[in-house]
Formats: sequence, C-alpha cells, structure tokens
Amino acid sequence: MRGTFRLARVFGINIDIHVTFFLLLGFFFLLLGFRGLWLIIGVFFFVTVHELCHSLAAAYFGIKVKRITLLPIGGVASMPEIPKKPYQELIISIAGPLSNVIIVLIFYYPLRAFLGDETLMYPFKVITGQAKYTGAFNIIAHVYWINLVLAVFNMIPAFPMDGGRVLRAALSYRMSYREATAIAVRFGHIFALLFAYIGIVHGQIFLLIIAVFIYMAASSEGIQVDVSETIKNYTVRDILPEDFEKVSPDAPLSKVLERIFHSHQENFPVMDDGQMAGFITRREVIHGMHEKGKDARVDQVMRTDIEPVTISAGLHEVQKIMHRYNTTALPVQRGGRIVGVVTLDDINRVYMMVHEA
Repeated sequence: MRGTFRLARVFGINIDIHVTFFLLLGFFFLLLGFRGLWLIIGVFFFVTVHELCHSLAAAYFGIKVKRITLLPIGGVASMPEIPKKPYQELIISIAGPLSNVIIVLIFYYPLRAFLGDETLMYPFKVITGQAKYTGAFNIIAHVYWINLVLAVFNMIPAFPMDGGRVLRAALSYRMSYREATAIAVRFGHIFALLFAYIGIVHGQIFLLIIAVFIYMAASSEGIQVDVSETIKNYTVRDILPEDFEKVSPDAPLSKVLERIFHSHQENFPVMDDGQMAGFITRREVIHGMHEKGKDARVDQVMRTDIEPVTISAGLHEVQKIMHRYNTTALPVQRGGRIVGVVTLDDINRVYMMVHEA
C-alpha cells in the first residue's frame, strides 16, 4: 500500500504504518494532550496483537501474511487468500477477537489489584452506560477495556469484520461459498447504513467514516468472491492472446516504451538465446526511465523473481500468483517454451463478459 513505512517486523511479518495514522495521533493530541497520544499508541498495540493472531492462525494453514498495515480505522492483515474450507476460515477469523478476550481475562485481577476496582471498572461502566464520562480517566484502564471493545465490534456478523467471516464460514456448511458471501455482504451493508444513521443523528463524524469504510469493504469482498467464483472454470488457454512480443536484455528502455505505445502490449518476457531471463512490466519501464534514464538497459530493471505459469493453469490460481508477485501480468509457458503473456485485464474481461451474458 502506498504511503506506508516499516514500523517493525514480527514473526516474519512486516508491521507497516500508513501516514494518515499520524492524523489520528494529532487529533487525539489536540483533544487530550499527551494522554491522547499514549491512549492511541496503547490501543493500536493491541490492534496489532489482534492482527498478528489472525496472521499466525493463517500461517498454520499455509497462508503466509507478508504485512500488517495500521490505518486510522484499524489494522489490516494482507492475506493473499482466504481458505475455502469453512473450519479454517472460522479459526483464522476467531483468532483475533479471541486474543483480545484472553488479554481481558489474564490482566483483570492483576490490574484490579494495581489500579483499584473503581479506577479499573470506570471505563467499563462508561461503555455500558452505568456511569457518565467525566474526562478524568486512567490510560491503562482505558486501553485494557479497549480489548473488549475490539472483540465485540469485530464479532459483528457483517463484512469486513471478523464476525462476517465467521458468519460466512458457518453458512458455507449449508450453502455455496458465493451465496454465503452474499449474505455476509448484505449484513455489512445493513450495519454500515445503521452506523451512518447513528453518526448523522448524534453528529459522530468518525462513525460516519467507519460506516463508509464498512460499506465499501463489504462491497469489495463481494465483488472479489464473485470474480473468483466466475473465473474458476476457465484456464489461461481460454484467454491467451495469439500474438505477443518479447524484448532482449540489452534493449534500451526507450525502445520498450515505443513498443508499449505501438503494440498496446505493456508487459514483456525478456528472452536471451531462447530462454526467459526475466520479465518487465510497464511499471519497471517507467520507474527505470525515471531513475536510470531512457538509455538504461532492460536487464538493469527487469524482474527475475517471476516464474511463468502454464497454459493449463486455472485463472483463479493465476490471480493468486499475481497477488503473490505483486504484478498484473505473468509470462505463460507451454512445454518449457514461452508462448504469451496473461494479464489481470484479460482475467477481468472474462468476468465482465460472463457476468453480462
């Protein structure tokens, strides 16, 4: 994600923070001073723990999470895929809220002894409406009870919250994955509209922002699953263009750019003596020209980590490979020979045509 930088690396997972997060820090600093800064830092520490537990549960099932991004509205674990087996999605989804509940249970008596019953329970009484908020609060107590808020909020049975994924996993035992997703998405839209209504009535702008995020994220999840289910019956062979161009390692980037303009092909296998030496996309061409100049050679900027997919590979699998390599195109091979390039646009075109048919 653009606008992020590395904060830490835990269990092989990058913890990234988005620049907009500092807007939240600034807002709470203006509102509560240094207490506000410590409050947000404490809250997002446990948000990170929450997302790490999701990620570790996913890793147990062979799904490697590369990064967790901290945003003003919460944390996002970048999972390359969600397992289709309901029990796996159930365990991964519950892992986050369960970690927050465990934290509440473990630290209740130690904090009660350290802070006193009245100080510890004050935030809980405010949250549950048993006491009025006075502005005087203990940071440790507030951060402690935020774990309960995180657990309860994330278990709302609607996308994109964990509860929505739990709902889908449960429904998937009785209906198709696509139908289960559609129901969880509808719940997401309902809760988004409810939050928006409450935000408007009570003048809570932050709640309105959350409502917009929930609605958009739920819709995105629905589209993603719809695309995945639509293309799963198609292979690369079904959509591979017959003609394609390739470039040599010593070709200047300016010549590759000319090919992009004239051929409408934007991604090229880099061939050397009949063997693929690398792969170059429009992104590498543009970045390379900016950083090294138009006369820089292809082999100075090409990617060598991308492996070709076979012509018989399913489009759903190809889409996942693109996500893994962070690219929108892949070279295609048949019998060890490069025979073309498949792009994300090609895959999306299949979805659009089938969806409109």
